[in-house]
Amino acid sequence: MARYEELSVSGYEEFMQAVKQHNDKTIFAYFSGSKDAEGKSWCPDCVQAEPVVREGLKHVGEGCVFIYCQVGERLYWKDPSNDFRKKLKLTAVPTLLKYGTPQKLVESECLQANLVEMMFSEEAC
Repeated sequence: MARYEELSVSGYEEFMQAVKQHNDKTIFAYFSGSKDAEGKSWCPDCVQAEPVVREGLKHVGEGCVFIYCQVGERLYWKDPSNDFRKKLKLTAVPTLLKYGTPQKLVESECLQANLVEMMFSEEAC
């Protein structure tokens, strides 16, 4: 049995719904460019970072929630007024964050296994 729960959502509304359903738990969220029918993201950094983040999940404490969120198509993401940019203050994808805290890793930081591991293992959930 998994030590943490993983959810996969697409778009801001689905993300906020998932957060609301799990607001009593520690939530880690990974934001990535949306994937096409072949499962490939338009964001090359996201493609590179995903295996590093997945590997880091080994260090997530029991009872945490990991939300994998696809932010949408490139054109939507590039719009400065999209909900992710306006409401969550995201500046780039990939972004890995501990929801409700200032802790986050952005772009190339998501490629550094030691940083990802540190974020996930900082505390038990």
